[in-house]
Amino acid sequence: MTDPSNIRQVRLRWTGEGLVFRGGPDGGPVATLDSDGKQGLSSTHHLLFGLAGCMAVDVKMILEKSRVPVESIEVNAEGERAETPPRKFVRIRLTYEVRGPTEEHEKKLQHAIDLSREKYCSVLHSLDPAIEIYIRVRRV
Repeated sequence: MTDPSNIRQVRLRWTGEGLVFRGGPDGGPVATLDSDGKQGLSSTHHLLFGLAGCMAVDVKMILEKSRVPVESIEVNAEGERAETPPRKFVRIRLTYEVRGPTEEHEKKLQHAIDLSREKYCSVLHSLDPAIEIYIRVRRV
């Protein structure tokens, strides 16, 4: 039997206007999805947001456990889509801007990103492996 803690569920409901939907987990926070990007993020933006968030959380937790000082983490996610339907992502570029770690922590910072990419980020590992993923890190 599947462990209930491994199940994720959301409910999405059309608002009755345009291509705007709202939803989330039962009893949890509500997110707005808007294909036109006026009232909320589009589906593809949500995907990039989820990937950036998943990896950022991993990196933050790994750096904390490694006792690397972190003042801030910002992730810019840029996805390039195919020209023809289904217009899936073919390339994603993630740029981490991390404040706190010094040059002496460079290997630990890279190790944290590598662990997220290779082992921990469930969002990344749920994507098509053919998507080219590029990751750049800047200490600010």
